Amino acid sequence: MDSRAAAAEAMRSAIEYWSQFVARCISQRLDTEKFENYVRLVHDQHPLPPALVADFFLRPQPSNDNSLDPRIPPYLQVLTRLGYVDAPSILKALYKYSSLHAYAQQPNANDGKETEKETEQSDDKEKDEQKQKVTRWKSSYWAEEVLFYGITKSVVEGKAIRDSKTALDMTRIISKLMVLFTTAFAADMLEQLHTAQVRDEMESSRAALVALLLRMCENDILVGAVSKPIAKEMSASLASFVPTLQLVPQITDKLEQFRTEILASSDPADKKKQATNAAMDELLDSAVGLDNFVVAEIPVSNTRAGLYIYLNAAYQGDIQSSAIDLILASFDILANAVFRNEGQKDAHLLRSFLINKVPILLYQLLPPGFPGTSAEFCITEALSHVDTSLFPTASLMFDESRNNNPYTESIREEFCAACVLHGLVQREHVERILGEISLSYEPSLQKHSKDKLVQDCLSDTEKIQGLVRELDKMDGNVGAVLRQSCHSKETMSLKVLCSQLAAKPQSLDVILLFEKLPNILEPLCQLLDNWRYEDDQEEYQPVYEEFGAVLLLVLAFTYRYNLNAVDIGIASPDSWVAKIIGRGHIGRQCNELTQRENDHLNGWIHGLFDTEAGGLGDELMSSCPPQEFYLVVAPLFQSIVVAYTHGYLNDESLKGGIECECHCQLSDLY
Repeated sequence: MDSRAAAAEAMRSAIEYWSQFVARCISQRLDTEKFENYVRLVHDQHPLPPALVADFFLRPQPSNDNSLDPRIPPYLQVLTRLGYVDAPSILKALYKYSSLHAYAQQPNANDGKETEKETEQSDDKEKDEQKQKVTRWKSSYWAEEVLFYGITKSVVEGKAIRDSKTALDMTRIISKLMVLFTTAFAADMLEQLHTAQVRDEMESSRAALVALLLRMCENDILVGAVSKPIAKEMSASLASFVPTLQLVPQITDKLEQFRTEILASSDPADKKKQATNAAMDELLDSAVGLDNFVVAEIPVSNTRAGLYIYLNAAYQGDIQSSAIDLILASFDILANAVFRNEGQKDAHLLRSFLINKVPILLYQLLPPGFPGTSAEFCITEALSHVDTSLFPTASLMFDESRNNNPYTESIREEFCAACVLHGLVQREHVERILGEISLSYEPSLQKHSKDKLVQDCLSDTEKIQGLVRELDKMDGNVGAVLRQSCHSKETMSLKVLCSQLAAKPQSLDVILLFEKLPNILEPLCQLLDNWRYEDDQEEYQPVYEEFGAVLLLVLAFTYRYNLNAVDIGIASPDSWVAKIIGRGHIGRQCNELTQRENDHLNGWIHGLFDTEAGGLGDELMSSCPPQEFYLVVAPLFQSIVVAYTHGYLNDESLKGGIECECHCQLSDLY
């Protein structure tokens, strides 16, 4: 017990002495020659293992936790030469105090099973660190870059990895560092990095780690020493780390080859397992004949997640190439639609996407003031590759030998004008980007304000028609007008707007470029479900017309995109709109109707065809709310067809009844 107590006391004394020594070296700015002389004496009197020595020099000091002191890397070179620290101890200290832990501590659903396992394995260690309140550097990237390159040089010279134990220690800590950088990359994709400077510094540090990793992959001692559990851990780390790199294919291919060939082959062969597999293969080949199996192709499922994974792997954070390719792809898709004579079907939508949606996406990728590549450079570079024979310049549009297409002419100028409105391009640079004077570009063009647009349309219904005519230039703000009209119960304005939109089905496609479907339809459905007659209601026909116009737009969306009530966002089974969508088009016999529905049906039949009953009056409409009427429309028409078929209605009566019905309240719907 006395010897243990003495050893513990000596360790505490050594730790305290080293701590004071490091602080004095930094405060007095000792040069490396004096430092070497002093550190020899300190180590002789108070020897410590390499991990503790490296920890003292690489940990944040009480007076400085912002960034590592520039004197430390030269000191570490001296310590490495003297053998007081080694590569694994330096890497462990770098990992422990790295700034990247700030992002690793944030919850991230994309960490994967490997990160979860890593977390489980290091739970006890993390709890101990939390108890000690470990202070980490606010910015450790430059120090990591310098020391990674220093260790890389040592690996190349054969000094860093001298035996299998060192190789395995370095493999473990490198795997942890890769997981740390992968987590930080995920934080970058989620826009959790605060500045571009932090992003650039982190990229430099990661590039240095990749250089070290490449040299380690070529080290014979490491390749020969790596064993199953460590190889599995490193393979998992590489699998998530390599896709985050923005490197030339040769480098990523080399790392992937190391993972799939070297690390995979390190798994020791199980003779029993091999024998079992061989026997099973022989049995299957003789009994089943695997060569005769026809494997059906699995259909590719297009999902937003799959698209994100593809784009992330293809561009790996290269915003400049992403922006340029986005512009060129938008022009190419429109050109393809024109070549295939799909103007009526798709070209209108694709043109609207190019002119109005692409500038918004560019604004998100490269907002004004974004450091590095400017949006104007990307736009200029992309337009220089656009085929002017298909998307003509202003001068070519006056060439009589050309057959100009309305979907492609002036689109370059309109695209630049939209970019100017979003602040992506300066107005005075438009002609330089286009390469000539623009005849269709209007310098006085101003960006619409959603609030002002909504107010103008609600105060003047005539402006609604102009709104629909210029829908392509409104960036989806029609949805805002619809919502505000629903909230304020401006049913007259809503009737005009819904009728205009339903008459132009292609306008629905344009709106959905900017608005999510539930944002448009939920307010309309709530309005229809809660539609009530006023207590002092005098006229009922206008109510039917307004209700029918709104319902017409909802049904236009429903049938154009093959939607059901759930797609629209209707959760209540008692919703009138859900009932109309679900069974409003189904003809039912009288015995399948409720008593109230039968009463409504009889009332409408007498109102349409019984001249002595007084026709369609307010009494009939007041007793049958429009929601209930549209549930008996299909049975009503079914009864009319049956009556005409059996001779109960002549041609004149049928014509008069149908005209009366359509003229009174169904002009907007049928």
